[in-house]
Amino acid sequence: MAAAVRADEAACRVPLFLCATVGTTPTAAVDPLRELCAAVAGRGVWVHVDAAYAGAACVCPEFRHAIAGAEAVDSFSTNPHKWLLANMDCCALWVRRPEALTAALGTDRDDVILRDPSAAAAHGVVVDYKDWQVALSRRFRALKLWLVLRCHGVEGLRGFVRAHVRMAAAFEAMVRGDARFEVPVPRQFALVCFRLRGAVLVVGEKRVRGGGGEAAANELNRRLLEAVNATGRAYMSSAVAGGVYMLRCAIGNSLTEERHVREAWSVVQEQATAILAAATPTPTDERTVRHARCGDDADVPVDEASAASFSWADEACLSSAPS
Repeated sequence: MAAAVRADEAACRVPLFLCATVGTTPTAAVDPLRELCAAVAGRGVWVHVDAAYAGAACVCPEFRHAIAGAEAVDSFSTNPHKWLLANMDCCALWVRRPEALTAALGTDRDDVILRDPSAAAAHGVVVDYKDWQVALSRRFRALKLWLVLRCHGVEGLRGFVRAHVRMAAAFEAMVRGDARFEVPVPRQFALVCFRLRGAVLVVGEKRVRGGGGEAAANELNRRLLEAVNATGRAYMSSAVAGGVYMLRCAIGNSLTEERHVREAWSVVQEQATAILAAATPTPTDERTVRHARCGDDADVPVDEASAASFSWADEACLSSAPS
C-alpha cells in the first residue's frame, strides 16, 4: 500500500480515499487496518472500513482483533441486518468528524428552504440526518435496531454470534474429515469455503488422478453446488479467489441449529458421491483412452481435452505419449 501511494504521488496523482474491508464478501477475509492506516498517515487520505458482515462479530471481545487499528480510521460501517438480528435494511455508520460529512452533503445555507432552523440552533445536540446522506428523507431505521438491543441485550447478541461460529467450526471439521474435500482458505467467523479436491479425487476406495487442471476442478465444484441447491434441502453460494472456485457455507439464519448443519453436510456428501460416481470409468472408456493416447488404435477419434478428463488412463502410457 505504501508503495502504491508513493507511485501515485510520483505520477502527480493525489491519494484521497482508502476503503479497507473487515470480512470480504467472497471469503470474509480481513484487511490489516493498522498497517493500512500507517501507510497513508499524514497524507490526508480518508480511511473507511467496510465491516458490513463481520462488524457484528465485534460484539464479542474474542473477535475484536479483527478491527485492531480501527482507532485511526475516519469512518466505519457495519450492517446489523446481516448478522445482528435486525431485518432489512439497517446499516450503522460511525464518522470521526461528522462536520466533514455534512460539509459535503449538507444544506445549511440561509437561502435553502430545507434548512432546519431548530436543528441549527441546537447544533451539536440535534442531528439533521438529511445532511448525512444524499436522500433528503429516511425511514425510522433506528427503531428496529433499538428493539433488537433492548430485547436481546449484549449477552444475547454475543450468544447468537458465538453459536453460529461454533456451528461453522463444526462444519469445517466435517469437511476436513472427508479426504475428498479441502478448505482452500481459512474459516473466518461463521463462513466456511470448501471444495472437492482437484489434484486427486477419491471415488469410494479408489484414488483417481484428476485431469484438465484447475478449470476441470472448478467445473466439478460448480456441478456440485448446482446439485446441492437443486435438492432443496440446503442452499449454498460460491466464491472465486485466486482462480479457485469454492462453495460457501455461510451460517447466519436466526433459526439455524446444529442439526441443520449436519443435514447440509450430508447433502454435500451425497451429491459429491453421485457426481464422482458418474465419472467412474467403464471398461470401454478405458480402452478407448488407452488406444487413443498410445497409438494402439489410431483410428479412434478422441480429442486431447476428453483424453485428459479420463483420469483412469494408464499413467505409464500417458508419460510415454508423444508431445
